[in-house]
Amino acid sequence: MLWSGWGDPAKASPLPEPVVGLLRDLLGVRPSDAKPLALDDVAVPAPKLPDGVLAALADAAGGDAHVRTDAETRVRHTRGRSTPDLLRIRAGEASDAPDAVVLPGSHDEVLAVLRVCAERRVAVVPFGGGTSVVGGLAPRGTDRFAGVVALDLRRMDALVSVDEVSRTAVLQPGLRGPRAEALLRERGYTLGHFPQSYEWASVGGFAAARSSGQASAGYGRFDEMVLGLTVATPEGPLDLGRAPRSAAGPDLRQLVLGSEGAFGVITSVTVRIHPAPEAAAYEGWRFPSFEAGAAALRRVAQDGPMPVVLRLSDETETMIGLADPSAVGTGDAPENGAPQGAGLPQGAGCLAVLGYEGAPAAIAERRERLAAVLRGAGGEPLGEGPGDAWAHGRFNAPYLRDALLDVGAFAETLETAAFWSGVPALYAAVREALIGTLARAGTPPLVMCHISHVYPAGASLYFTVVSASGPSGREVGHWREAKRAASDAILGAGGTISHHHGVGTDHRDWYAREIGPLGGAVLRAVKERLDPSGVLNPGVLVPPADGAQE
Repeated sequence: MLWSGWGDPAKASPLPEPVVGLLRDLLGVRPSDAKPLALDDVAVPAPKLPDGVLAALADAAGGDAHVRTDAETRVRHTRGRSTPDLLRIRAGEASDAPDAVVLPGSHDEVLAVLRVCAERRVAVVPFGGGTSVVGGLAPRGTDRFAGVVALDLRRMDALVSVDEVSRTAVLQPGLRGPRAEALLRERGYTLGHFPQSYEWASVGGFAAARSSGQASAGYGRFDEMVLGLTVATPEGPLDLGRAPRSAAGPDLRQLVLGSEGAFGVITSVTVRIHPAPEAAAYEGWRFPSFEAGAAALRRVAQDGPMPVVLRLSDETETMIGLADPSAVGTGDAPENGAPQGAGLPQGAGCLAVLGYEGAPAAIAERRERLAAVLRGAGGEPLGEGPGDAWAHGRFNAPYLRDALLDVGAFAETLETAAFWSGVPALYAAVREALIGTLARAGTPPLVMCHISHVYPAGASLYFTVVSASGPSGREVGHWREAKRAASDAILGAGGTISHHHGVGTDHRDWYAREIGPLGGAVLRAVKERLDPSGVLNPGVLVPPADGAQE
């Protein structure tokens, strides 16, 4: 992955000049005078681990080759891939780089590393694909520890087994999305999980952050796919899930899913799998308004039939996609990019994209049934052009976010979810908070939104914000004020602080408000039992006790 951006550097491309001009004229975007830093120019502090710790970690991880302290490796394991993360690393800020990167090769080696870190008071940041956009790789309060190590799970990248009778597979946590899918396809199966972070995110990260993929309408969220987990903790192993469902007490799998490395390190995941589809097809529909389109999606989610992909862009996102799809690029590392508007007629309206998988005859039959539903809800069919355009470019948005940063624009995302009855008020409240805060700060934004995950009871809302960057040197703080206002608006309107990006450190304080004081105390009790030294991802997810300082 590009050290100062997203993904494969060979896939990066600059924004077309007309788009740069549009950003300048519409939003006042101006390029920075500062020259981009090279990786070698980023200064990292000397490792501060006490004597003997590196040797102990090497013994635990299988040898010296699996403990790295060189500057480049440490920079590449510093924070995640949110826009603030990238702005800081592009400015050469690496004071919080881990002191070492440890690469264990097995469950037992992970246990051994955690024992060393707990005994020596060394904080541990589990590291999969490095795609967190909510501070999941940016622990707090690390000055209370003897050092920090990033626990990179890339060596644990096997498809362990496939149970074709039960249609399950056991995957190691370091498998990246494309490799996991390729290994399953060799056996004739698919996982069906394609978040926008798919190219780089790992199976362990999917589970630890409750990832949701672009085909969630058909395959479900990743946490719904998980049937079993093996977890390494400083206090020993957890082996969870011996049946698809159980009434044997609370489901401890759900305690680990979404725990973001704060309770333990996931070392294997048992997931359900599906026969690989024979064919796939995508199509676009136009609705006169976001309200009308959302009502149509609700009708489909509640009464069916369901496609595999079901998403809706609001008027602004649709308009920008029509003007130039590349102008919609964002830093949406864990999730969905904006659809592209090829074939959409000019004029007001909102674009919906539907995707289908399966046998060709079954796809045709489902499309016909859904067409009747969507026409009845006021939809206008646009054919396969818009859907094919979205499918072709669905993993491109993070690269476009980088191109926006390169020309001096600020682009970031946030997401939430609510029950259907609360979606309109939530949509209005978040837009108002973002537009109002940034406009008052002198950087009026373009705010786009789409629905990309639907349920019978509700849906997610995914916002993309593009604006000028704000005062030089204060870009991160400038955005944090807007993000704080949006987060307050989310809770005030009855939404959840995250549908699929997770909590990390960025959302932790709002998560504490969402679950209440007693909920926070329950999480602290769990962490105290599994991680009594508090070394696992400190400051991430778990709210501190009242008055605690970090």
